[in-house]
Amino acid sequence: MDKIMLNTMQFYGFHGLLPEENKLGQRFYVDVELFTDLKKPGETDDMDDSIHYGQAYELIKEIVEGEAKNLVEAVAETIANQLLASFALLTACTVKVTKPDPPVPGHYQSIAVEIFREKTV
Repeated sequence: MDKIMLNTMQFYGFHGLLPEENKLGQRFYVDVELFTDLKKPGETDDMDDSIHYGQAYELIKEIVEGEAKNLVEAVAETIANQLLASFALLTACTVKVTKPDPPVPGHYQSIAVEIFREKTV
């Protein structure tokens, strides 16, 4: 299946279980894969035959920079659900949400969740 990819989008949000995460906020990176048939838009060169990735970006930005959630799992699920509901040509999506600086002791690059969701008929 063809896909449109939005890679390493960077946002500032207030998601997390700890009070300081909700008060101070932190960086979040989001990667999405939007599964759709790209043959027709490739032939017609018409945006109406594809998924507008600028609109997808704005939708994701509103979610990540919007209402705080306890878990990155909930952030990812909200993004997936909203994308699937907003774009008729979207058949499935993969959403990865990364916290590069979580307030957890230890040595690691980041924590992340990745989910795959399909449109149900």
